[in-house]
Amino acid sequence: MPDATALDQATAMIEKAWGRPIAVLESLAVRRPSDDPLLRSAMHIRSALVITDNAVAVHQDRLHALTRPGHVPAFYDLERITNSAADLRVAQAESRTSLQAISHVIEAREATVTASGAPAALLAQAAVARSGHAPRAPGQAPDQPVLPAAVGPTVAGLRPRR
Repeated sequence: MPDATALDQATAMIEKAWGRPIAVLESLAVRRPSDDPLLRSAMHIRSALVITDNAVAVHQDRLHALTRPGHVPAFYDLERITNSAADLRVAQAESRTSLQAISHVIEAREATVTASGAPAALLAQAAVARSGHAPRAPGQAPDQPVLPAAVGPTVAGLRPRR
């Protein structure tokens, strides 16, 4: 198998990070984009990479055709060779940039996943700590437990608004 293209590398990176085949991830990114915005970003970058990957292939084929073995390029072909080489380098740079962007999205996802457990634990600890230090109602004895705050809308919130 020839060297893996940037598209192949991006596909492997995304599949490894999300743990699913790319076909499933594509449908998830399209059907429910708000569920995982980082997946949507990675898939959007990958779709741009498809175009860039095709451009790389076209420029490589053109350059190989112009510089095939046993062929002496004509004078007017020299500019085409130079332009094709420059276009190939630009397309490869765009591919590397897209790969780097996907890796940054994956890093952000990993940071979000690892950090998502910590705030929940800290919030739970803070809630427990606050419940022990809640202000007491006037006239309430210090030995009596504090009633928890009501959860849900207040009575005023249930009335129709004008």
